[in-house]
Amino acid sequence: MKVIIVENELYLAQSIANKLGEYDFDVEIFSSAKDAMSSDGDIYLLSTSLPGQNFIPLISKYKEKIIILMVNYINNDTVGEPLRQGAKDYIVKPFMIEELLRKIDHYNEFRRLQEQNMFYQDYLGNLLSEIDHECNIEKLPFSIVVQTNYLRAVDKLAIEVAMVENCSLVFISLEESGWNQKLQALNQNNMGYITHLEKLKKGDREGLFKELEGKRFILTCTSEAIEVPFETITVNSSSKLYDQNDVLTIDEYVQYIVKNFQYKFPDTELSKKLGISRKSLWEKRKKYDLFKKK
Repeated sequence: MKVIIVENELYLAQSIANKLGEYDFDVEIFSSAKDAMSSDGDIYLLSTSLPGQNFIPLISKYKEKIIILMVNYINNDTVGEPLRQGAKDYIVKPFMIEELLRKIDHYNEFRRLQEQNMFYQDYLGNLLSEIDHECNIEKLPFSIVVQTNYLRAVDKLAIEVAMVENCSLVFISLEESGWNQKLQALNQNNMGYITHLEKLKKGDREGLFKELEGKRFILTCTSEAIEVPFETITVNSSSKLYDQNDVLTIDEYVQYIVKNFQYKFPDTELSKKLGISRKSLWEKRKKYDLFKKK
């Protein structure tokens, strides 16, 4: 990774650069914020004691990078305002290189987790985009049991509820061992997304219900025969996706193929792949309202 040091005390800047070089960082030194405006680094070590220089434009330009302020003392000009403008942290001179490395490692890991989280959000959004649950998120109670014929619809519901509630989800599958420990770890800052109530024995269910009292959760169940002491809603979906975990009826399979491939193949080829006539394909389009949008 490349570190940009912006420091007019060249001896100090060179000393920091030498120590960072021992840890395999590529380092470049600038004596002014103006000169550093043309730099290209991953991490910026910015002195806030540059005489007569305005370093705020540098922070604004590179605020997506890791900017650590190097300060002689703490006040609004040296720390408060730069942090509001986008700097990530500060370190007081003189400092040990180990302290600086800990900050760099922390923000590198934080940035990696942000990028990873963004990937999973985009991936899940794409994966669940074709699924509808028709629930009014804002009117749901904070603890609820969802009876469903399709777990993916509740996946989407749980993610949307967590976004509205501004909390993190803790996934707990009652099919897996260790679910008790995860359940006990639920707190006011998160929400349990608990699946497969139907897999538990009756005695285990009673313990589960007792542990869930006062906690936020979405609990899924595919059996209407199970009685629960919590408010229950039904979320069924007619837009099941074809994947390894689902066995679809012939009609469901045809709906899925037509909906997802009608723009990739002309009707002649699509009907041939389905093993039906074009007339039959047209009839199914009419039955399920799957006509192409112009």
